[in-house]
Amino acid sequence: MGLNRPTGETLAAELAQRTGHVFRDFSLMQRALTHSSAQGRKVDNNERLEFLGDRVLGLVISDMLYAAYPQADQGELSIRLNALVNRDVCAEIAGELGLVALLRADAAIKGRTGKQGRNARADAVEALIAALYLDGGLEVARAFVLRYWEHRSAGSAHSLRDAKTDLQQWVQARGGTPPLYVIESREGPDHDLTFTVRVEVPGHEPARGVGSSKQAAQQAAAAEFMTREGVR
Repeated sequence: MGLNRPTGETLAAELAQRTGHVFRDFSLMQRALTHSSAQGRKVDNNERLEFLGDRVLGLVISDMLYAAYPQADQGELSIRLNALVNRDVCAEIAGELGLVALLRADAAIKGRTGKQGRNARADAVEALIAALYLDGGLEVARAFVLRYWEHRSAGSAHSLRDAKTDLQQWVQARGGTPPLYVIESREGPDHDLTFTVRVEVPGHEPARGVGSSKQAAQQAAAAEFMTREGVR
C-alpha cells in the first residue's frame, strides 16, 4: 500500500470529482477500494460489493440499451451488453478514474498489467458502483455508469461483427477442434421465433445465446463465450 494513499474526507473529495457523488458512509467507500490482497490489520474487502456492483452495472446498461436500440432483438442486445460490461472495459474505466492510486491492495497486485492486475481494477470499479448504489441510491449509480459507459455504447457495435468467425479463429490458433453449435430450444410462433443455442468448445464450459434466428443465437453464444473467457 502506498503511504500517500488518501483516506477519509480526502478520499471522499477525490471520489466526488470522479463520480459526482459525495459519500456519506466513509467505511463503505473505503471497503469498495480494498482488494482482498490488502495486508496488515484485518479489513473488509470489496468482494461482496463487486458481486452487487456487477448486477447494478448490468441493470443500468441493459436499460440504456433497451431504450437506445428499440429495433434490436434479444440476441443483439445481449451482444452489446457483453461488449460493455466485460472486465476489459471495467479495467479501462478504472484507468480513466485513476483508481489504482486509490486502491488498497498488495503492491504486487497494483503494479501488475496482466490478467490479475486487470481483474483487481475491474473489481474495484464494480465495487465502487455498488457503493454508490448503497450510499446514494440507484439514480446516483445510474448517473455514474452513464457518465463513463454511455459514449461507449455506439462503439459496442464492433462486437456485432462475425463473432462465430472470431471464435473459430481463436480456437484454431490454439490447435483445437471447431466449435459445435447445438440448438437447445425453438420457441414461439413461426413469425416470432426465439432460438436458444449452446456452443461447445472442448476444455471449456459451454456458453449460450438467444436470438430471433439460429444465426443470431449462434453469434450471441459465440460472443458470450469469448466475453466469459476474456477473449473480448
